[in-house]
Amino acid sequence: MTPVQTLDPAAAGFAAGDGPEAAALAPARLLLLNRDHSILAFNERVLDWAVREDVPLLERLRYLCIVSSNLDEFFEVRAAAHLAAARAAQAGETADDGYGAGSFEALSLKTHALVARQYALYNDSLMPAFAAHGIRIVSHGERTLAQRRWVREYFRREVRPLLIPVGLDPAHPFPQVANKSLNFIVRLRGGDAFGRENEIAIVKVPRALPRLMRLPAGVAPTGLRFVSLSSIIRTHLAELFPGRQVCEFSQFRVTRHSDLAVDEDDVRNLRTALRQGLQHRHYGQAVRLEVSAGCSPVLADFLQTQFALPAAALYRVHGPVNLVRMGQLVDLVDDAALLFTPWRPAWPARLPQAGAILARLRRRDVLIHQPFESFDGVLAFLREAVGDPQVLAIKQTIYRTGADSELMELLREAVHRGKEVTAVVELKARFDEEANINWAEALESIGAQVVYGVVGLKTHAKMLLVTRREGSGLRRYGHLSTGNYNPRTARLYTDLSYLTADEHVTADMDAVFDHLANQNRLPKLRRLLLAPFELQRSLIGKIDAAGLAAERGEGGRIVAKMNALTDEDLIRALVRAGQRGARIDLIVRGACMLPARVPGITDNIRVRSVIGRFLEHTRVFYFCAGAQEELYLASADWMNRNMLRREEIAWPVTDRKLRQRIIDECLVAYLHDDRDAWTLEPDGRYARAPRALDGAGAQNALMARYAPSPASTAPHPDT
Repeated sequence: MTPVQTLDPAAAGFAAGDGPEAAALAPARLLLLNRDHSILAFNERVLDWAVREDVPLLERLRYLCIVSSNLDEFFEVRAAAHLAAARAAQAGETADDGYGAGSFEALSLKTHALVARQYALYNDSLMPAFAAHGIRIVSHGERTLAQRRWVREYFRREVRPLLIPVGLDPAHPFPQVANKSLNFIVRLRGGDAFGRENEIAIVKVPRALPRLMRLPAGVAPTGLRFVSLSSIIRTHLAELFPGRQVCEFSQFRVTRHSDLAVDEDDVRNLRTALRQGLQHRHYGQAVRLEVSAGCSPVLADFLQTQFALPAAALYRVHGPVNLVRMGQLVDLVDDAALLFTPWRPAWPARLPQAGAILARLRRRDVLIHQPFESFDGVLAFLREAVGDPQVLAIKQTIYRTGADSELMELLREAVHRGKEVTAVVELKARFDEEANINWAEALESIGAQVVYGVVGLKTHAKMLLVTRREGSGLRRYGHLSTGNYNPRTARLYTDLSYLTADEHVTADMDAVFDHLANQNRLPKLRRLLLAPFELQRSLIGKIDAAGLAAERGEGGRIVAKMNALTDEDLIRALVRAGQRGARIDLIVRGACMLPARVPGITDNIRVRSVIGRFLEHTRVFYFCAGAQEELYLASADWMNRNMLRREEIAWPVTDRKLRQRIIDECLVAYLHDDRDAWTLEPDGRYARAPRALDGAGAQNALMARYAPSPASTAPHPDT
């Protein structure tokens, strides 16, 4: 990766474009791309990693499962509005906000096509490739007599005692089926114990059972042989219904709307309300029904009626209906030759390993580029603060830390050591609510001050503030991050951690913590930009300044890296700046509603998405208006919710060397990625960027830069 000393407006390869002449065109003429279709397009790019034969086989399976997991969340969060609008349209009602029968049908076509691609890849490419390596998931018809005996004994010993088939009749209505659980529907012949012919039965499969089992060497002496739980149950369904004949059956799985809705203005205790809501999340409105491809019309129609779903919400799949759980195969095989070479993050070079981190920060700020550098540096910072008797107080925001977190244990230790600990816990972090409630209760029980931020807003800012007695006064040390305080995801996501003792930054952080605790009006902040107050307005101002500078002939340049771009006010500002002549590069991993390179409107805007081994998560914003250059890091994407419905922070990087390092590693490297990049076309399609024969890609180049090499004497990037 070649170091670049500036972001020259021509560096990104823009054509001259129409320049100021385009400014007369009204941004209102621009038709924005559909957000939900853009999310699905992102998953198509992720699926490409499962297709690529240069990716190790188990990793290809992992990417396939990631897409399935992403689709699950998409349906859980995004599908209900389309489905409700389609039902309203059938009833003759009109829907607003772009939802309706047409939007539901268009979304269904796209999701059905993506699911079909997944299963075709699974059956036609991945499973044959596993078989070539001696790894097979054997069906009943392929099992030897000895293997069938083993499976029968396993079923009777481990599975059958946990199954309670429910025959449906007026006294036994359709049972509650949990979100994303594996189930069987069975059609029977013959009478029950009372001579009645209740022909439909439901078998719920407990989540506690593993979805894949390895056959022991005694019955599978060559290669690795596995059996799936669904195959074991399918083979022995008749044993669940003695005296009856199983004439047809199918696996099925229902996905439910799972976004918790709590009226914070109408509850007395948010934590209690959320915990009660969690009990009902698994049984929300059905939005998708998956069945085996061979499921009969009779059974499929019965299930659709039961869950009140239209035909387009039915997905017939050629394989396991719970494809996400196939990720267990990665752990069961655990063959290094079929996995990525393990990445071991480097210790942050500018951070001492044997303590004295606070002393280091008194001299200079420190940047940690995760996962190329280790998140352990952040833990070491907190560990030193916890063990320092001169540290009096620790304040931290908690969004997603995970159920098993060393960082949270350090906060508990700080309380035990008599330090004042304040934790701003975001209870509404989607799908992490239960873990956060548990941590909040654990901290509160030992005397920590636990608050839940501001009513009606999510606290998404990532901040850790340490206050230490030094001489006759107090000094603050802060950590700000583009990502979460989660050691596990810190190994998988690209993020930037920023450690500083800058008095203006840390004073702003302290003011924000006070605001989150007591909702007082904020004083004027010196360095931080805070949503929902000035962040959006400030970003629009910086975008407009770049556009006006370009219009004056002074040069305007914007490069922004984020996870999503869906805020219409920011999009309009970008279009204005581009029409005035500013050269704009957007590196947007996921959903992007701004169509790039539309002739006469967005000629000067280029959008690319980089999908790599690690999940791109950094938020970096560069603005150049004439001679004025600014670089910001942020916890926020450019989405309406981040700007107006969350507490978010952005902060400037003023250290010249650190700023150049961020430009080099997080912007320039990705603008020139020649391996993992996709470019957004005006119609919303993504095309793979030209690939060099020996292209390394931005992430691989960064791994090479940070890989430990005893023979290397190259200086660290920010020395």
